[in-house]
Amino acid sequence: MAHGEVVIRFEKVSFEYGHNKSILDSVDFSIRRGMKVTIMGQNGAGKSTLFSLITGDRVPEDGKINLAQRTTIALSRQVIPRDELDLTVREFFEKCFKDKVYDIDPRIDDVLEVVNLKGHVKVHERIISSFSGGQQARLLLASALIQEPDVLLLDEPTNNLDKAGISHLTDFLIKYKKTVIVISHDAEFLNKFTDAVLYLDVYTKKIEQYVGNYTDVRDQIIARMERENRKNALLSKEILAKKEQANAFAMKGGNLRAVAKRMRDLAEDLEEEKVDVRKEDKTIRSFTIPVQENIIGDLVSFESISIFKNQKIKKIKTNVKLRKNKHLLLSGPNGIGKSTLLELIAKRDAEGITISSEVRIGYYRQDFSTLDFNDTVFESLADTTRIVSGKVNEEAIRATVAGFLITGDMVHTKIGSLSEGQKGLVAFAKLVLTRPGLLILDEPTNHINFRHLPIIAKALSEYQGAMILVSHTPEFVEQIRIDETLDLDK
Repeated sequence: MAHGEVVIRFEKVSFEYGHNKSILDSVDFSIRRGMKVTIMGQNGAGKSTLFSLITGDRVPEDGKINLAQRTTIALSRQVIPRDELDLTVREFFEKCFKDKVYDIDPRIDDVLEVVNLKGHVKVHERIISSFSGGQQARLLLASALIQEPDVLLLDEPTNNLDKAGISHLTDFLIKYKKTVIVISHDAEFLNKFTDAVLYLDVYTKKIEQYVGNYTDVRDQIIARMERENRKNALLSKEILAKKEQANAFAMKGGNLRAVAKRMRDLAEDLEEEKVDVRKEDKTIRSFTIPVQENIIGDLVSFESISIFKNQKIKKIKTNVKLRKNKHLLLSGPNGIGKSTLLELIAKRDAEGITISSEVRIGYYRQDFSTLDFNDTVFESLADTTRIVSGKVNEEAIRATVAGFLITGDMVHTKIGSLSEGQKGLVAFAKLVLTRPGLLILDEPTNHINFRHLPIIAKALSEYQGAMILVSHTPEFVEQIRIDETLDLDK
């Protein structure tokens, strides 16, 4: 692909987050007009921070970020700010532009078509807060797309999108003539339009540039690791030989001492040629979510369910009972009321649904609002162990979080300062410590590194309690034992 002038150039950029947490160390890279770039890297490596440096929300400690003149940038945010929830759809989109846009309604219609949110009558007058979580995620995406910027920044854009939504977005990005930079773990989605990758190495704090799509680059990185390992093995052999020669010459004494010193110096030079082999992205350890003991009978009984269809609340009769070890999948399109239903069940407040008073509930919310962002990780999990066993079990907390890659100082970090992916891992650690009888999961794959997903799927599949799952990721659901499906659309 031919690409135009450079639109973004990082020159020796360094950035620290909070107290001494280095994210970038003297990083150089450039992006040309028209490129479609994916940012890869582990959870917490600083991918979202990179976006905030490009938009100017954060400034580097050191180095320079150059943007081509008059470059417009739009970022699809992860959540709608609270003060925008009372706006109408039209007002929400008008806020995206500095100057008044006179033909905004047809433009809104076009962009809602792209994110697969059309078909709502009088949608322009609807209040943002009346949309479901999944629909709000689409509106956020649309608010970046409608600006048709020179540089489009997308942070996990496929979260909350169903199959049709992802397919619409992919078509849009393939046709988009300008620059796109995407953070995502969805390999299939990325492979369809990416032509370059920026790999953010969590250990060296450097950014490496690769050409090719996501899978090409993943293979290149693995091949490079193997090459580095082979090179180091050869160097180790050579170093050993030089040291043995040096020892032999030194023993002979006299003029040969100088030769011995030269040999030792050579061995040291070779030592420096060794490559620091990257520790490739670690995955979380296999884990089990223990089930609450001494619970029997029907834990949840569904007699009727309220859904949201054609702007109206509709009651449907149903007869589903969940005992221990029974897994239920709740399915249905965005906006039908799945998240609302899960929230009401978690609060034991859903009309037409009876929940056993004995059962302890573990609830994973897609927006992590079950976590208090002002708590440190330790405080949050200490509360959980206190509720379950009446005391704080520090040993269990440390053992559990280590398996979820939450190590060292991170335990005493406020949850609000963790990356979205790390918040997700804390939420799973909380479920393990809760020992629930009923597990409620709302989109548990959002923000989670793709390497962790098979391990999470296995833990859910083997969970022995009652489970209610909502997920738009078919390949994730396929790996989990599901005993019954309740389709809210049927």
